[in-house]
Amino acid sequence: MALNERIAELRERVRQQRPLIHHITNFVVMNDTANVTLHIGGLPVMAHAREEVAEMVAMAGALVLNPGTLSPDWIEAMLVAGKRANELGIPIVLDPVGAGATTLRTTSNRRLLEELQIAVVRGNSGEIGALAGMGGVVKGVEAVVEADDPAAAAQALAQQYHTVVAVTGRRDIVTDGTRVFAVDNGHEWLKTLTGTGCAATTVIAAFAAVERDYALAAAAGLACFGLAAELAAEQARGPASFKMAFYDAIYHLSPEQIHAGARVTVLSDDQSIAVAG
Repeated sequence: MALNERIAELRERVRQQRPLIHHITNFVVMNDTANVTLHIGGLPVMAHAREEVAEMVAMAGALVLNPGTLSPDWIEAMLVAGKRANELGIPIVLDPVGAGATTLRTTSNRRLLEELQIAVVRGNSGEIGALAGMGGVVKGVEAVVEADDPAAAAQALAQQYHTVVAVTGRRDIVTDGTRVFAVDNGHEWLKTLTGTGCAATTVIAAFAAVERDYALAAAAGLACFGLAAELAAEQARGPASFKMAFYDAIYHLSPEQIHAGARVTVLSDDQSIAVAG
């Protein structure tokens, strides 16, 4: 099966299975993330209390951990939920918001990586570079200096923690430490909205809930997310109309649009490659 056909098939699988995506995520993006989860075909739940997260995650197809509005109590709840998810074989997608900006954020995200088996880490170049120890500067939650080599940083982090790493930016890079995918879908207007990175993370989680090849799931999710942005920009006049059109584009994204518009390239299956982009 051709790659775009596989991406379209996975997108339809999400619609058919309607996986529950359990989010322990930040207050800034909760509503938008819930909407994007619905529009891609999943079911969202936001449950943060330590007393219920293990019970809630047992019903989920995937768990999203996003310490954007960080507090120590949330990290403890993430660990409880994550350990239960690991016991049940439920994939965890980590969005290491602001890693590299403060000591608390960096150490908290490293703790999650060390104590849990994470299926996918989705971050910007600065966050991934900081976690991999390969450059990158984060100011607030935005990368102001990218990693020296984002692809190499992603591969190093993937190999260190036996996970899939997705670095999003002008060109998205997805790697499991061996295979490397490049995703060239997207639009610059995504930068005009708060929380689009967090929304991309939940789309990856929806795909990971129905596909155990997590590198493929991440690349497919990012391709659909970026393609929806491209389609939305064709009719938008600015950030507000773009957001409305973006939601509609995600909801209506068809197999035909994916076949024609998804731009995913397999760059290498050699873990030693240095990927330019």
